Amino acid sequence: MDSVTQFALGAVVGTAVLGRRMGVRRAALTGGLLGTLPDLDVYLPAADPVDSFVSHRGASHSLVVHAVLTPVIGEGLVRLFAALRGARGQVYHAVFLCLATHALLDAMTVYGTRLFWPLWPEPLGLGSIFIIDPLYTLPLLVMMLWAFCQRDWSMRFRKGVVFSLTASTLYLGWTVAAQQIAEARGTAYLAAREITPELTTAGPTPLNSLFWRLIAVDGSQYYTVYIPLLGSESTVTAYKHPRWTDDVACWAEQATAGEGLAGTLARFADGFYQITSEDRAVVVSDLRMGLFPRYVFRFAVAEHATDGITDTAPRRLRSARQGPGDMDWLVAGVLGRKSVRLAEAERLFEDGNIQIAAVDRPSAQAC
Repeated sequence: MDSVTQFALGAVVGTAVLGRRMGVRRAALTGGLLGTLPDLDVYLPAADPVDSFVSHRGASHSLVVHAVLTPVIGEGLVRLFAALRGARGQVYHAVFLCLATHALLDAMTVYGTRLFWPLWPEPLGLGSIFIIDPLYTLPLLVMMLWAFCQRDWSMRFRKGVVFSLTASTLYLGWTVAAQQIAEARGTAYLAAREITPELTTAGPTPLNSLFWRLIAVDGSQYYTVYIPLLGSESTVTAYKHPRWTDDVACWAEQATAGEGLAGTLARFADGFYQITSEDRAVVVSDLRMGLFPRYVFRFAVAEHATDGITDTAPRRLRSARQGPGDMDWLVAGVLGRKSVRLAEAERLFEDGNIQIAAVDRPSAQAC
């Protein structure tokens, strides 16, 4: 999740556990800083942009590491604040909760979090909440601001803490239920059109939990299916895209199966990737984050040369996150109305028919 949300969550958790003992303001500030601590791994040195991408949310987000660090950080707090002496167990409890809730919340997003590193090094990600969701953040943010304006603990403030933590947790539960509904409706929509994809994953569109996107990988093609939860089957729209084009097809098959950068990205994306050519560059995109064609994580890892495709030093490509008409399309989806996304309109998939430009057709030739 975003840094504001993580700070607010840590502040409310810290206040809930330590507010009566060390004062509301101090507890909120301490909890907020602890809640932000795991994300400092972005400042760790990395070999290249791909390494930085796949290694984020690693050891610093592990519950195992949090358990090890809890007595170290907790002892420092006990020695720093006189009000905490004699409450070592309570302090340790607060430290672990502030760190662990950060990691657990991140695991609700699609990026993935290595919750049990080094015992289980693979990232785990549910993907039921968008990385920024105002409805989740707002109760925590209001409570954090109240805490910074409040000096002493009171029963009214206690009720506010309980309400904000309960409301935000229940909202997370709703997103899990909504994800299951969206995935079931999306796969049923494809099944009715005789499409049985190899891989599927459902995640919310930006800033909400009422309009969902199903990504369905089917060999050399993938579908994006947009499902308004407040709408009916008639409001669902689907778009068909090539996972790679004929000029990179053979290279893509070999590179994603290897140990190079393309293979690393393909495995990290759990198979939800696209490989395209942009000028001379060969670009690997993670389909799970962002919307076509402006995926958030896009890396140029090779380039076209006279003797074929050759690996190059990786670089991350950035582009505008929002396309023409995206905001109107998003609002329509949230309200349960059918709307065709302009950026994908040429690839609209209806009744099994679609026209894809010849240059976009996947190659049928053998490698």
